[in-house]
Amino acid sequence: MASISLKNIHKLYPNGYAAVRDVSLDIKDGEFMILLGPSGCGKSTTLRMIAGLETISAGDLHIGEKRMNDIDPADRDIAIVFQNYALYPHMTVADNLSFGLRLRGVERAIITRRVAGIADMLGIGELLARKPAQLSGGQRQRVALGRALVREPKAFLLDEPLSNLDAKLRSSMRTELIKLHRSLGTTIVHVTHDQVEAMTMGERICIMRDGVIVQVGAPMEVYRNPADTFVAGFLASPPMNLLRGRLSGDRVSLGDVSLPLPQPLRDAFAAHAGEEVVVGLRPEDFHLSKDAARLASPVDVSSIATEVLGPEVILVGSLRGSDQAEVHIRCPRDFRSEPGATTTFFYDLSQLQLFDAKTTKALKRPAI
Repeated sequence: MASISLKNIHKLYPNGYAAVRDVSLDIKDGEFMILLGPSGCGKSTTLRMIAGLETISAGDLHIGEKRMNDIDPADRDIAIVFQNYALYPHMTVADNLSFGLRLRGVERAIITRRVAGIADMLGIGELLARKPAQLSGGQRQRVALGRALVREPKAFLLDEPLSNLDAKLRSSMRTELIKLHRSLGTTIVHVTHDQVEAMTMGERICIMRDGVIVQVGAPMEVYRNPADTFVAGFLASPPMNLLRGRLSGDRVSLGDVSLPLPQPLRDAFAAHAGEEVVVGLRPEDFHLSKDAARLASPVDVSSIATEVLGPEVILVGSLRGSDQAEVHIRCPRDFRSEPGATTTFFYDLSQLQLFDAKTTKALKRPAI
């Protein structure tokens, strides 16, 4: 196992495009780190630089205590699993699993023992004689993981390995990867654009945008305290509702809708009185009962549509008295509302978040 350290890493292509800019990140030995962000944010490029598949334009990469900038990918002792599995179609599963070991001249007895152990761990023992074309997507993914695991590398790099799977299989594979990490304790860096994967799998999440790191932290830390409106609007589904507002001394106004500020928030935001802000309201912080909210403020919501998901209902509506964008609200599974109907919710003011309208950065708030 090994830690991975990126110090002021840049990736600049010959045409002048900067895919990654000044990225610094310390990944602990044995940590499950998620690189999360939209397409084109630089997360896969960062992973490929760790693997040695992309050259580093500037900065330093260390795996363990060793600087790796100029070390050949084959000599970094790390394994990478790609989105498209990259299995050899003419080889059996057993040959795919053992190929890397055979290239390294590992003894046949050791190869046989490792392949059998990994196949048993991943539940693909009965597939060893098959070729990739005879496997389902989930089985191919397990073989791709097995080929990486059998090498016993210092770290695993996973480049959106679950994105080609259907929803049910993706969920089960998330669980398998979590169990695998707990069993092996090996450093894992997992690239994804899926917020559910990030929240459920990672010990820490590194969110990237336009080639730079926006925020790093534990999943719930990032979820509850987003650094800016990008993180707030990207993480979770549905994400935080972001509405334009104006801050006065003791309240924040959203058109004709006015939310009073608890005293701790009044004190924290006092320096921004009179300024335009972006108000962040999480969908789960609206309640149908006043007693369910710690610091309840009534809000009338006009229904636009409802999304019945089984365990919950997502209400898509607009705040009465506000001409702003739609809001999404998590409701109990038996909640129903016809389009145009008005429902009074009670928003928990202890969860209110504000962002600077110009910089989009979060205004520092105390815990309530």
